[in-house]
Amino acid sequence: MEEQDGLSRVRADAEARGIPIEIRERPAARSLEEAAEILGISPRDIAKSIVMRAGADTYLFAVVPGDASVSFAKVRALLGVNKLKFPSAEEAFEVTGHERGTITPLGSRRPLPVYVDASLTGRRVSMGAGAHGYSAFVDVDDLVRGLDATVTDLVG
Repeated sequence: MEEQDGLSRVRADAEARGIPIEIRERPAARSLEEAAEILGISPRDIAKSIVMRAGADTYLFAVVPGDASVSFAKVRALLGVNKLKFPSAEEAFEVTGHERGTITPLGSRRPLPVYVDASLTGRRVSMGAGAHGYSAFVDVDDLVRGLDATVTDLVG
């Protein structure tokens, strides 16, 4: 039930924001690399949506290419904070309503600021769709516009 709710929230949120997305059902994947292989794309064509905590109740989404890692130093400097951490899977679910491996800024239970790595702009990528066994394909420029995301350098 929760799986379908996440997928429904993603679709509804994208539609409400005027973000065209294509949801594709696929076999469940155990890793980003396996998902890329199933979809016939490279890991860099999957955008990872990473939830980060910058304070007691301050969260954000960092969206980076699948073959890259988010730079804590760059995000801390961007936000002007000294501490930054990944929340537990349970905490990320509580904040977003999406399980790890399905996380996307679309359909999040709480609206969070979204930061997108500049290397993703001008590209069409696959990302979490709010449910296991599904991927959402989206033009990153539409995502940035629809979410009022900040484009910056996030990888290190």
